[in-house]
Amino acid sequence: MNNKLLCATDGSHSSDKAVDYAIALAGKTGAHVTFFTVNRITNSDLAHRYFWDSNMLNAADAQMQDELQAAIAKAKAAGLSNVACATEGGHNIAACIIDFAEKNGYDHIITGTVGRTGVSRMLLGSIAHDVIVKAHCPVTVVR
Repeated sequence: MNNKLLCATDGSHSSDKAVDYAIALAGKTGAHVTFFTVNRITNSDLAHRYFWDSNMLNAADAQMQDELQAAIAKAKAAGLSNVACATEGGHNIAACIIDFAEKNGYDHIITGTVGRTGVSRMLLGSIAHDVIVKAHCPVTVVR
């Protein structure tokens, strides 16, 4: 049963489709949905840098928050009230998604995918693939 949905989003076109899918599924099932994004720049990264541009860091954080708030607004416009957003920092995006879902009792993960194949997939890896293979719960990949 889908009581708690975790929708991984990064503001891309494919994650926008995942957001739409999560909203539709939550509307049908009455599930709680959390929109989740991973910040690849962590406080630990900043502590080990002699120089970093706080304006760039603030702009990146503002963009992440805008993307999450847009997902929340879209969910509320669809009539959902049981919605939230969360962020976490880390370099391995798939691991962050899975860890957050496990630690917080989510029973379904929804993510988008660009659908790369061949050499580009081998070189770039696949976050969606890693989530599918390692997650403790069902994963829906939206394309």
